[in-house]
Amino acid sequence: MKSLLDWLRSRRLTSAFTLLAVLSIAVVAGSFAAHGVRGQDAQNGDQVAPLKVVNSKIVPNAFVKIAQEVGPAVVNIKTETLPKQSASGTFHGRTLQPQNPGSNGGGDNGDGDDQGPDSFQNFFNRFFGGQGPNGPDQGDDDGGGVQESLGSGFIVNPQGYIITNDHVIEHADRIYVKLSTDPDTQDPGRPARVIGVDKATDLAVIKIDAGEPLPTVKMGNSDEVQVGDWVEAIGSPFALSQTVTAGIISAKNRTLDEGAPGQFQHFIQTDAAINPGNSGGPLLDMNGNVIGVNTAIYTQSSGYEGIGFAMPSNAVVAVYNDLVGPSHKVVRGSIGISFREDLSDAVNRVYGFKTGVLVQEVQPGGPADKAGIKPGDVIQSIDGRNVKDGNDLVNEIASRRPGSTAVLGYLRNGTTQDTTVTVGDRDKVFASILGNRGETNSPSQSGAGEAKLGLAVKAISPATAAKIHTQGVIIDSVRTGSFADLQGLEPGFVITRVNRQPVSDRDQFDAIVSKLKSGDDVVFEVLDPNHPELGINYIGGTLQ
Repeated sequence: MKSLLDWLRSRRLTSAFTLLAVLSIAVVAGSFAAHGVRGQDAQNGDQVAPLKVVNSKIVPNAFVKIAQEVGPAVVNIKTETLPKQSASGTFHGRTLQPQNPGSNGGGDNGDGDDQGPDSFQNFFNRFFGGQGPNGPDQGDDDGGGVQESLGSGFIVNPQGYIITNDHVIEHADRIYVKLSTDPDTQDPGRPARVIGVDKATDLAVIKIDAGEPLPTVKMGNSDEVQVGDWVEAIGSPFALSQTVTAGIISAKNRTLDEGAPGQFQHFIQTDAAINPGNSGGPLLDMNGNVIGVNTAIYTQSSGYEGIGFAMPSNAVVAVYNDLVGPSHKVVRGSIGISFREDLSDAVNRVYGFKTGVLVQEVQPGGPADKAGIKPGDVIQSIDGRNVKDGNDLVNEIASRRPGSTAVLGYLRNGTTQDTTVTVGDRDKVFASILGNRGETNSPSQSGAGEAKLGLAVKAISPATAAKIHTQGVIIDSVRTGSFADLQGLEPGFVITRVNRQPVSDRDQFDAIVSKLKSGDDVVFEVLDPNHPELGINYIGGTLQ
């Protein structure tokens, strides 16, 4: 009986194995058959469904709308400079040159155009395009040597008035403008003429005769824009006309040039891409209004690095209105004073003020001199409005017309006073500049200044005293790392006062310094005899 059962079990197991084997073979065969069929289909050239472009309507965003609306009013500017004026060679930017730390209030001498090619290793380049190995082609339309450059601009009046940068068209013998609708040919464009320039803000107005009304931009209020707002730039970088870039406002009120050259240059900073050829083009807000003129970039590679600067539209409008006026000149007010910015807290404490402008120098015979303002006075208000700092003073006075009057509130020796000043023409007030003066050598001696301050002084010669119209002592040497060194005092400076006390000779200087102790504020009134036109400088700190 057991043998029969064993035999049945073995037969059942064998059948199961047989069934599994048959199924496996069928699956494998089916797989081969399937693959064989697909491969055969491809080899037989069966049709493969083609790809299709899906028509999907995209609603234009704000950047698209702005480019479409404003683009026709943005122009390409080409200039040609004849060989006789091409001394600059192939340099493709102009340096924004920070000056010495002086600043002048109520209008400064000249036009603030003290630019130079070597400052800060060309840290700040104003691009007017067209020149240099990275710029557009070097043309010689009129027989070898003619230098070409490219820039941008925008139409603000349908009669053909265009705003651009002064550095785009300066030195040019010929200026041509191409509209967005003009054919892209070798024709240089429509001839343009200069209406007026303002070097203090690097702005210019040019005009073309189109024979028909032209599209224009709308000028926005740059005071209302905020850091973080979206902006759009349109221009012709590297001759690529109608190039649109976008970014945000990174900062406001940026001053690149210290002192007089930067008095009227308080830029909007943006990360919208600006490159050679963008200069003079518009920076636009999200309403399509111009809030700035693209002017400069910060670069260490002569290309875009994410930091660009635009002259605010409010300043542009004021300059434009003057340049298209009868005189074609920007007229700024001045009261004829000089001052220093960024004074130390020690200076403020010693002279008893927190806000205002400490007068450094008063132009002889100028408006402030006639009104009784003296060096050392602190101007604190104009017509009852408090003055925050030097920039506030300059902007307020410069905006006033020559011949108008203003009431200045000032602090003198701790007493508040006021006076009425008649605003003068900035260019005329600072028309004369004193020449350089030197200093003769005389023996120096050590004393209290050497021990406490780290400087040695000596008497100035009578001839020098007469030339600079003041008494004092001249710094002969400064010890490295000393208090005097850390404050920025240098050999050759004349010290006229210490903590508001006059210094007529070395003994008087030593007597004042000997009373100083740790924790005292020390303020020097110093004059550079080689540059007396800069006037008195206030340098100070707290003695450790």
